[in-house]
Amino acid sequence: MNFLTALQRDNHQLLKKLLVIVTLMFGFSYSLVYFYDAICRALGINVLSLAERQVVSADKGLANGNGQIDYSREITVEFDTNARGPWDFKPAVRHMTVHPGQLSQVMYEFRNKQDRTMAAQAIPSYAPMQASAHFNKLECFCFNEYTLQPGETKQWPVVFVIDPKLPKDVRTITLSYTFFEVAGKGGFKVGEAPKGAGAAL
Repeated sequence: MNFLTALQRDNHQLLKKLLVIVTLMFGFSYSLVYFYDAICRALGINVLSLAERQVVSADKGLANGNGQIDYSREITVEFDTNARGPWDFKPAVRHMTVHPGQLSQVMYEFRNKQDRTMAAQAIPSYAPMQASAHFNKLECFCFNEYTLQPGETKQWPVVFVIDPKLPKDVRTITLSYTFFEVAGKGGFKVGEAPKGAGAAL
């Protein structure tokens, strides 16, 4: 009888420990959302969120509170691309002038020049860093992984709106994308250079 009592006590204590572990794991996974958002903001990575999916007004302005475009200001947006590998990656235009609150779009083209299938992904960055919080992308290919066949060409749009709250001293914003091959999914391994590349990624 004492043996059964001791066994029940041990089981009860084990159950308590498991409940504590499950609770801690749930809390940790829940906090990762806020931690990831904080990291992205600190690094200037603009991740598309539901809050950014605003309604576009008839005059091509973003409904950002008052739905107005600030025609008194002009912002030059420069488009920079970096392709680490044997492929072509470029925007349709290198720069454009927009008004804060105005819906704008630029097309990007990517071509796989290799004789093999590849998987690729793009990461954006901004200059100056303070502009990242005011550069709202409504549509973007960044952070998605794409598979391209040998010689295949794909085009993607980037639709964006610059928040009118952008500091007055910022007149030029550079949106830069780095497109890199996803290791292990395009016919090469981590630490190994893809065919035709001058160095390992």
